[in-house]
Amino acid sequence: MECVFGLVGKGFALVVADTSAVNSILVHKSNEDKVMVLDSHKLLGASGEPGDRVQFTEYIQKNLHLYQFRNGIPLTTAATANFTRGELATALRKNPYSVNILLAGYDKGVGPSMYYIDYIATMHKIEKGAFGYGSYFSLSMMDRYYHPDMSIEEAIDLLDKIIIEIRTRLVVAPPNFVIKIVDQDGAREYAWRESIKSPEVSMA
Repeated sequence: MECVFGLVGKGFALVVADTSAVNSILVHKSNEDKVMVLDSHKLLGASGEPGDRVQFTEYIQKNLHLYQFRNGIPLTTAATANFTRGELATALRKNPYSVNILLAGYDKGVGPSMYYIDYIATMHKIEKGAFGYGSYFSLSMMDRYYHPDMSIEEAIDLLDKIIIEIRTRLVVAPPNFVIKIVDQDGAREYAWRESIKSPEVSMA
């Protein structure tokens, strides 16, 4: 029941993901961070098989650091997206990764951007996107309320509406979400949205 979605606003990009680590009918933890800070101005939200997701996202992150160490400059968001797509395409013919990615970044002189990359190495530059069961609701909500010049406050309000809709509509909805933002000031965690548990509920 994974949910990863994001959007590009005026001068920033946001990526949101659920924080549940699930195997079959079991929830192992509810604070798994599925949005990785790749470098100072890039975010990578990923969904898919847990092992593939962790291994592949760490592989991309370390290669970005290696490139910057060797060349003295970081890759742009577009170059990072193309590198990520290339690695998925290469793996597709050998040992494919079951990973879907939303890559968001901010480049000086270019501004914010977001790329959709799925497990079969399809890549598109987008303004809004989603993966997982939550995409059924998040994409329709964004189609209705999204506009390219959204302020951060408007975007957060929209994300909260999407989270409420996911919690209302999905049979097994993830309880917690993490929101991360990237803008000219860098990539960072913005907020968590945690489920509210009644303090009156006690152990029998």
